[in-house]
Amino acid sequence: MKNIKIFGLIMLMAIMVFTLAACGSGTEAEVPADNTEATATETETEENVELEGQVIVDGSGTVYPLMAHIAEEYMVNEQNGVSVQVGRAGSSAGFKKFIPGELDFSDASRAIKDEEIAGLKENGLEFGVDVYEFKLALDGLTMVISKDNTWATEMTKEEIVDMYLSKSFRDDDKVLWSDIRPEWPSEEIKFYGPNENHGTYEFFYEVILKKQDMVTTANLQQEYSTLVDLVSKDKNAIAFFGFGYYVNNQDKLQAVKIDFGNGAVEPTLETIGEDLPYAGFTRPVFTYLNVKYAKEDPAVLDYAMYVVSPEGAARLAGENGFAPLPAATYEAYYKQLEALK
Repeated sequence: MKNIKIFGLIMLMAIMVFTLAACGSGTEAEVPADNTEATATETETEENVELEGQVIVDGSGTVYPLMAHIAEEYMVNEQNGVSVQVGRAGSSAGFKKFIPGELDFSDASRAIKDEEIAGLKENGLEFGVDVYEFKLALDGLTMVISKDNTWATEMTKEEIVDMYLSKSFRDDDKVLWSDIRPEWPSEEIKFYGPNENHGTYEFFYEVILKKQDMVTTANLQQEYSTLVDLVSKDKNAIAFFGFGYYVNNQDKLQAVKIDFGNGAVEPTLETIGEDLPYAGFTRPVFTYLNVKYAKEDPAVLDYAMYVVSPEGAARLAGENGFAPLPAATYEAYYKQLEALK
């Protein structure tokens, strides 16, 4: 009997303790659970936001293959609700659209000019604050000839410059291969290149030719595909454009090896670089971002961050004929854009 009373007393005390614990702490126990769930949902939403919108890019034909590839990867793998439209009007033509605010990004195969920066200011955009400059990669200016040309496979930088300068050899601007080297054919050289809309033309004219008049017989074109076709069909033709276009047309063209003073160098991803053997014809390529648009439109900012992320230019540069920049450069750009959030 005594044991039964003791057992009953113990059970009664246990029930009272359980009841008090439940009454005193049940509400508090639910709050952390709710907060944890809300935090997880918020984090998941922040990391996997599905965006919608349109991003407009135009400018350099040289940069076009790289930027178009980045845009394709972004729309397929990152944000299929965002449409990224990439044009190739040319560097100068791109800036003419970018300055008045028609574009989110302007690609360029040369740096923005002082007069273009002044144009931005007139339109209320301060360069470095409202417009960011990003180097995307390094390109190697490439001299290309027909597969049928068996003699001009190697040339010095000085020979390239002399042959493209107006009246270097005679008053009528007619230049023969034999004018370059006596043992070469006595046939007229057909000069080609991109027109004034392209940063590649400006780089060649301003940096390589030092702003000296180019031969008047040079046939300058808007479309790089036209240049490829013209040169591939004429053994006396020579043209200049970005390494990427050569890489994609090696079945039709051959690159001239350039001697910068230490032997002929073939343009490759291993030789193109500011401190590498092909440095004499190496140049950076750029994209310019309208920061105001990036602040206003999450899709523009998100795409900008993808461009400079490890999945963007850093990964895709080589596949499109460009030498990538050091990882630290892209990381610095990424942090600069993160600060806009």
